[in-house]
Amino acid sequence: MKHLRKILFPFAGLYYIITLLRNKAYDNGFMSYKKYQLPVICIGNLNTGGTGKSPMTEYLIRILKNNYKVATLSRGYGRKTKGYFQVNSNSLAENVGDEPLQFAKKFDDVTVSVCEDRQSGISKLLQLTPPLEVIILDDAYQHRKVKAGFQILLTAYYDLYTDDFLLPAGNLREARKGAHRAHSIIVTKCPKRISQSERDVIISKLKPLPHQKVYFTTINYSDMLMSDTSHLPVSELKNRAFTLVTGIANPKPLVTYLQNLGLNFDHKIYGDHHNFALSEIKELEMLDLIVTTEKDYVRLSPLLVDKSLYYLPIEASFIDEASIFDNQVLSFVKDFN
Repeated sequence: MKHLRKILFPFAGLYYIITLLRNKAYDNGFMSYKKYQLPVICIGNLNTGGTGKSPMTEYLIRILKNNYKVATLSRGYGRKTKGYFQVNSNSLAENVGDEPLQFAKKFDDVTVSVCEDRQSGISKLLQLTPPLEVIILDDAYQHRKVKAGFQILLTAYYDLYTDDFLLPAGNLREARKGAHRAHSIIVTKCPKRISQSERDVIISKLKPLPHQKVYFTTINYSDMLMSDTSHLPVSELKNRAFTLVTGIANPKPLVTYLQNLGLNFDHKIYGDHHNFALSEIKELEMLDLIVTTEKDYVRLSPLLVDKSLYYLPIEASFIDEASIFDNQVLSFVKDFN
């Protein structure tokens, strides 16, 4: 892998020049962007994936939805359709994407939508009645045609963007200096007992600007496996054979968590947003008990109707300073008008 990276470095240099010129064109007004007369919050990353955008989107929904009419807008990665769609709990993942469908199933009081063109998607959302009060853009940090009023940049504890390289030599979508556009930086998937000294080291690596606040979050796993029709205590897995099926960018934190519980299981790994072929579904139908992620569940559940298929719910949780972050977001929305 190291040798391959060395070979790809010249291409990373070309990629750097292209993304640098693009960003400068937006920064200097040579390429146009659009601002809106309502609060727009953007969640994104510099890496290609696996930083926990979905749990953070859900976190924002929870702190906003009781006081504001909220909508989410995603690209709908992995879907087979194009254009704008409003997502509901009966939508198919192949038409709207797995993550938006996950949001729609969980939050029936929030407008969930997909559109690869964020400007076009926002235009559709602004036509809704009653009018929206907040729009959350999921995975839109590099979509600079929209000027979000509040930008949240995520970076995973085990894969900081400061330790990565540009595509194709590494996994960065743009240079590290792109982090300067963020209002807040969140280090996700941290150990629950991360020390203050380690946090200080990470902050020194990230080199935030004076106006940027760095937060640290972890993943909270439920003690109950869920399906559309039943639930199963995680503790019961100690006495049952099961197969973990994942189609996410980085399943390592989940695998480590289950192993630390003393569970023994087989693990079938697929690519992020994997569209399961008929042959793969037939293989999965031979298994007795399948545990998967919530994102994978919305893709698999219509295909494995009569199987024992469960997902393990997760939530993003701030290690501390949650109230400071919440107030920062709520103040942005409240003070916008």
